[in-house]
Amino acid sequence: MSGEAAGGGWLDRLKRGLGRSSTRLGGGIADLFARRRLDDAALADLEELLIAADLGVAAAARLTADFARARFGRDVSPDEVKGALAEAVAAILAPVARPLAVDAARRPHVILVCGVNGSGKTTTIAKLARRFRAEGRTVYLAAADTFRAAAVEQLAIWGERAGCPVVSGAPGADAAGLAYAALEKARAEGADVLLVDTAGRLHNKKHLMAELQKIVRVLQKLDATAPHDCLLVMDATVGQNAHSQVETFREMVAVSGLVLTKLDGSARGGVVVALAERFGLPIHAVGVGESMDDLRPFEARAFARALMGLAD
Repeated sequence: MSGEAAGGGWLDRLKRGLGRSSTRLGGGIADLFARRRLDDAALADLEELLIAADLGVAAAARLTADFARARFGRDVSPDEVKGALAEAVAAILAPVARPLAVDAARRPHVILVCGVNGSGKTTTIAKLARRFRAEGRTVYLAAADTFRAAAVEQLAIWGERAGCPVVSGAPGADAAGLAYAALEKARAEGADVLLVDTAGRLHNKKHLMAELQKIVRVLQKLDATAPHDCLLVMDATVGQNAHSQVETFREMVAVSGLVLTKLDGSARGGVVVALAERFGLPIHAVGVGESMDDLRPFEARAFARALMGLAD
């Protein structure tokens, strides 16, 4: 995580954004462990609380077992429980906390962005484009969500704000053909990055999902290694439904990393832990607001402590 991302302003926003999740989890821990010994009943209650907070069955079992090994039979305070859990959660998250890196040897580095309807794909693309431009990179955007004219217009506005050319077509145009044209143009201009927006699709609609495969096949006619990243953008408010989204998208395309949005609107921030435990996919960034600065590289310790409602 960059120095800017680790600054107090971002950490404050992260804590506020995870406020609903930390209230649910931290408040539950405070209720459970007010002057209570860590016995079997307490451990069962703690595990149930972690599962209810969307950390998932596997992660909940692992966290409670680890905590019990060091403290079973002792009196524990809520702050002690939260501190120990934050450390354990950070250990689960650390291997997947990997910033999205652009390969300078790729001209352009192609990033395909997918997700279900309303997940925040287009705004995520805009925020990534702004970040890459701030790093001095040339960025092209491909408006391959040809199903919604509003999506093309939205991307055009973001592209203009970020200083990024947008390759678009008529409504209903072939998305794969448009992605091909965008890669052709970005390559001819020597661009550093090409971000490809795709239509939001329900993960249980196989014919729509298959279009993603077509986009990949067509891109590979120009560059056999493209796309170099395939980001799955997910709305954190869906909670455990995020698991089925990851499974289904991975059946269609080689998902290389995740972006979690709308954590500020959810009490289900614990799902990030569940996804890390189950899939081990890189979590590149999290979003805790609508502003351009509210999507930042994912940092394990800061997230874990904010999730438990602890000061950094």
